[in-house]
Amino acid sequence: MPIAVVIGVLCLGGFQTPRESNFRSKFIFETAPFRECHASTIVETASGNFIAAWFGGTHEGAPDVAIWMSRLSQGRWSPPEVVAREPNVPAWNPVLFRAPNGRLWLYYKVGPSPENWTGARKFSTDDGKTWQGPEYLPAGLLGPIKDKPIVLANGDIVAGSSVESYHSWSAWIERSTDGGSSWTKFGPIVIPGEPFGIIQPTLVELEPNRLRLFARSRQGKIYTADSSDGGRTWTSARPTSLPNPNSGIDSLRLRDGRILLVHNPSTRERWPLSVAVSGDGGETWKPWLTLETGPGEFSYPAVIEDSHGDVHITYTWNRRRIKHVVILKDTIPP
Repeated sequence: MPIAVVIGVLCLGGFQTPRESNFRSKFIFETAPFRECHASTIVETASGNFIAAWFGGTHEGAPDVAIWMSRLSQGRWSPPEVVAREPNVPAWNPVLFRAPNGRLWLYYKVGPSPENWTGARKFSTDDGKTWQGPEYLPAGLLGPIKDKPIVLANGDIVAGSSVESYHSWSAWIERSTDGGSSWTKFGPIVIPGEPFGIIQPTLVELEPNRLRLFARSRQGKIYTADSSDGGRTWTSARPTSLPNPNSGIDSLRLRDGRILLVHNPSTRERWPLSVAVSGDGGETWKPWLTLETGPGEFSYPAVIEDSHGDVHITYTWNRRRIKHVVILKDTIPP
């Protein structure tokens, strides 16, 4: 069975409401033409719909790769459709992003393992109905590695990227001044004296040109670093108070300045899955909402704020399904 990156258009209809009154959740699919899935991403289109993407197949890293697409119509998902195929090479970690000009980008990686990735991307000018490409990024650039890029106050776009080599990890930032068409690389961002540094950075802009990142590590903590020049130079990475079991995270700065961070509050397990809130730019954190209690694997979250101010989260559910959560803006604590 081929491994796949799967894309689906979401709407808010048909959500099941769990006992937790401040969010709604629903599996994006119940059955699928793949055995495992992982590493989801979500974006709102210009028309107000949502597109989610993830990779799936027999298992992570299987060599037979395709990109599939499906749509939600009248409460039902259409059968997935193959839109691209890389012969005998797996696809990894899709990232969806809508540029300020309305163009939708789908970034992903191709290669037999993270050590051998090539960055690839497709784009859509019709809200994800059709996709053009793929294009392959120049050597040394991988594109956003797991989490969404952000648009800075001056209109530039910055994305967190990283590489997982055999004996070391390294993170950097890729910056675009032309709406995502081309990118320039800045970094690396390191933990001093530690070859296994940080990967998969997620970014927030605290004020114009002042950025903060949060990243996965092997040190049992989420790490953070700062830039005062729009992402061109960075401090060394330092630990936060938040635990991390060497698993992906995502963050979001809300319009009112609060920061949400979705993560596994554990040093060993990819459960539970929780949301923490910061009102001081990520200096301190308050545990707020538990999305999944476990045991199991509930991991690799993606989080966005929609045009109405509500928050959308997607994440891996036991590698068998992808769950979509909607948090109403009025329920988020100060």
